[in-house]
Formats: sequence, structure tokens, C-alpha cells
Amino acid sequence: MKAKEGVLEVLNQVLKAELTAVHQYLLHAAMCKNWGYARLHEHFSHLANEEVGHSSGLINHLLYLEGTPDVEHLDQVGVGRTVADLFKADLEFERDDAELLRKGITHCSKVGDFTTRHLLEHMIIDTEEHIDWFETQLRTIDQVGLAVYLAEHI
Repeated sequence: MKAKEGVLEVLNQVLKAELTAVHQYLLHAAMCKNWGYARLHEHFSHLANEEVGHSSGLINHLLYLEGTPDVEHLDQVGVGRTVADLFKADLEFERDDAELLRKGITHCSKVGDFTTRHLLEHMIIDTEEHIDWFETQLRTIDQVGLAVYLAEHI
């Protein structure tokens, strides 16, 4: 099936973000494991796997639309020296991702590609849940302090 105007570009932009997220969350999972925060390691590993699923779905959809998935390029991976730094980087990343998805959804509506729009709408649900989770973690750190927060994640 041939893609409608601009849809392949939108999908490849979203794929780039999702592949970057996989790398970022794998790195953050490894960092948390190295620091001894097993619960955070598990959560970041779960996020990475979720992003792999999104990436796989995007690749399949790009191929369905007779496009070429761009798996060679990534955005810059957000890093930090503390758990709070990781959360801040991830929150910023997820907010940017949500904006990208919203633009993609709007574009797909304009060109009448409702299948791709539905795919992106499904993805934004997860993205907004991630935003909420990172905001909650940062708010909890502010309320109880970093040491108490981290003690709960060993």
C-alpha cells in the first residue's frame, strides 16, 4: 500500500525517537543496576522493552506502506550522574516525544491516513503514562528527599 503524502517522513521521525528511547532506557537500566537500585533497573528495562515493541510496530507499518525504515539514526541519548538527572532527561525526552506524536496524529488526520493515526494514538497513550510516571517520581523525590526515595528502590 502506498503511503499518503508526508506519512513516511512522520513515521521515520517517530521511529528515530523510539529507537533513541530504547537506547536511553537500556543505559538507564544498566546505570540503576550498577548503582544497586534493582526496582528502578526493572522499571527502565520494562520501558526499554515497551519501546522495542513500538519500534517494531513502526518498522512493520513503514514496510506495509512501502517505505524504508531508517534504523541508522538516533537522537542524542540523555544521560545523568544521578537518578534524579535520569528522570529529568527522560521526562524531557517523553515530552518531546508526545509533541512529535501529536504533530504526526494531526498530519495523518489531514491526509486521511487513519490507520497510521490510530497507531500513533496508541503510542501516545504510553508516552503520556511515562510522562506521568516521571513527574510522579520527581515530585516524590522533592517531597521525601532523594535518600529516602532511593532506599525504597534498592
